[in-house]
Amino acid sequence: MTSAANLQPDSNAIRACTISRDVQNFDLLIEDMEIELGESWGDLSFDDAVPFFDQEDAASLEFVVIAVDNDDERNLDHIGGIIRSAKERGIKVMLIAKEVGPVALHQLLRLGADDFVPYPLPENALHDSIERMRNSVPLPVGGFQGDPNRGEGASSVGQSLKSRGGRNGIIIAVQGIAGGVGATTLAVNTAWELATISKVDAPKVCLIDLDFQYGAVSTYLDLPRRETIFEILTDSATADADAFMAATQSFKDTMNVFTAPADMLPLDIVTGEDIGRLLDFATSKFDYVVIDMPSVIVSWTETVMQRAQVYFGLFELDLRSAQNILRLIRALKSDALPHDKLRYILNRAPKFTDLTGKSRIKRMAESLDIDIRIQLPDGAIQVTQSNDHGLPLAEHAGKNPLRKEIQKLAKSIHDTNKAVATGRKG
Repeated sequence: MTSAANLQPDSNAIRACTISRDVQNFDLLIEDMEIELGESWGDLSFDDAVPFFDQEDAASLEFVVIAVDNDDERNLDHIGGIIRSAKERGIKVMLIAKEVGPVALHQLLRLGADDFVPYPLPENALHDSIERMRNSVPLPVGGFQGDPNRGEGASSVGQSLKSRGGRNGIIIAVQGIAGGVGATTLAVNTAWELATISKVDAPKVCLIDLDFQYGAVSTYLDLPRRETIFEILTDSATADADAFMAATQSFKDTMNVFTAPADMLPLDIVTGEDIGRLLDFATSKFDYVVIDMPSVIVSWTETVMQRAQVYFGLFELDLRSAQNILRLIRALKSDALPHDKLRYILNRAPKFTDLTGKSRIKRMAESLDIDIRIQLPDGAIQVTQSNDHGLPLAEHAGKNPLRKEIQKLAKSIHDTNKAVATGRKG
């Protein structure tokens, strides 16, 4: 490694520089830089970077690698100035982030970094990033191959399924009317049942977790949360359907899963346009797109509600659910949103022999002026065990009554979709 700030005029041309508070905090980066560039790179501090850009030795710079960790979050303005200065001079910028919070990372990416790689560096990630920048490929949001958060046992589910493309997928959204009513369980198992509905030419299914704060899809399917999820959510304008596919993970080679981000994020970190692009990517690659929504209404809820062919509202037979349904309908009506698109599902419904419970359901439907056509039984402890084991109910407890009802629901959706498609062809 050469100190770029002290280069002599007759030194070898410097093709790249690392810029950091202390490059020794990124020892893997030093090793990879030496492998890729030999002696043709240098190291700069944050204070030396901008002055060096104006020196004669900087004329040969292809790119700079700005390495930041959580201690650098207090200097975001300074680091942002370095990124802007490099871009103004036509120097490409790679961002290496180590334990940086999502809001800070989002801010740095918005300033125009050409590529991003998490630290510790995944295998071949630096090489791939350099090649992308040299070939002027846009930020590939999810395109690098490794994932530092993946455990040894994750390799079997770490690759994305191939898609034939050219599809126009059906969007099925699931929203809990209150917390803990089982919306994620319904979303996960509906997606699985759709993906396994036929042994011949089974539909392509993608499950998307849009609960950026408490999303549990990754837990229920025992999948790692990838850093690439954050990238594609916050830079969807530079992504495409192939980048979206790269950010998903295959579960048992049967369906793709787009998990919630690794870190807890504000729900308004994305806009309706961002979500719209995400849905465009998904529907172009899959026959069914099942979305696990947060149990709150946000600015982009409208985007999903307008785009979804099926929008389930899951609730329980209790007072909090009744009050939340009233408030939800009132909110949707006030914003002229399609409240009539909601299909209400009662979870943990009373047993068939519970006449008192049946009477309560009828009174609740009449008082709320809603139609409760779908009632799901209580799957009891097997549901919790299935979720804790990271398996769909069909794989863990195939005879569970809740699993059987979800299977019927998925078949009804698929049969209806086929009938509509056949009608259009006719």
